[in-house]
Amino acid sequence: MTENIKFGLYMPNFGESLGNARIMAELAADAEKAGWDGFFIWDHIIIDSDSPLPMVDPWVALTAVAMNTKKIRFGTTITPLPRRRPWKLARETVTLDQLSGGRLILSVGLGASPDFAAFGEETDPKTRAGKLDEGLEILTGLWKEEVFDYDGQYYKLNQVKFLLKPVQSPRIPIWVAGTWPNKAPFQRAARWDGVIPLKAGFEEVFLTPDDFKNILEYIKKFNPNLRAFDVVCIGVTLEEDPEKDLEKIKSYINAGGNWWLEYIDEWRGSLKEIREIIRNGPKKP
Repeated sequence: MTENIKFGLYMPNFGESLGNARIMAELAADAEKAGWDGFFIWDHIIIDSDSPLPMVDPWVALTAVAMNTKKIRFGTTITPLPRRRPWKLARETVTLDQLSGGRLILSVGLGASPDFAAFGEETDPKTRAGKLDEGLEILTGLWKEEVFDYDGQYYKLNQVKFLLKPVQSPRIPIWVAGTWPNKAPFQRAARWDGVIPLKAGFEEVFLTPDDFKNILEYIKKFNPNLRAFDVVCIGVTLEEDPEKDLEKIKSYINAGGNWWLEYIDEWRGSLKEIREIIRNGPKKP
């Protein structure tokens, strides 16, 4: 049943231990040895200015991950593309894809307001959505074309020559995140390579398998053929009842999920305990 299902880790880029690029690289190597298929870290600049924790730059950390592993897929979850200059992100992603031999997955979304507001950047969701869509067009254009022009509302590029190119073809896979039941992010996701559905207030409540069924029915209105489309489920298995954990994962697979990302942060224990969870490998039904 799990032949085509992939299992990865979903981890914040901050914490007393996790806010360290060297430790992230070590954990990724542990994950690869233990049979995990993916290693994904958050892309935040700031979380809570009232109680800050050490925070690592995800792109520097992923460079260390690429250098310390050989086959595991990796990426950010989720890069707020409206916060970034698309051409700079294009350069970073191509470099990482080349460095890793074609293992990068790029996840994008609107981003969280604190990442924008704390630095005086645009917080209006419609403006960010427009920048996200234009940014995706620029990213893929720079990845593909020898010379690229773009004339949008937010960005303009004139005869840009862009090398290197990605290892992966036709492009580095792009997963689009969105909070359900908002509809626009899932129309956007249907145009790309995968979806990461989230729930408003997802720190406390994950989406249910029924939510995933509804989301996929909606996406199929815009992309009827989801054969090569990644559907990313994020959740937690708590070790207390292995059979219950396996049934939980199976219910998401039956709802259409083909990636299970295990959410791990420092509330699950010390660095030693986190290493143990990772080294025990994924729970496969």
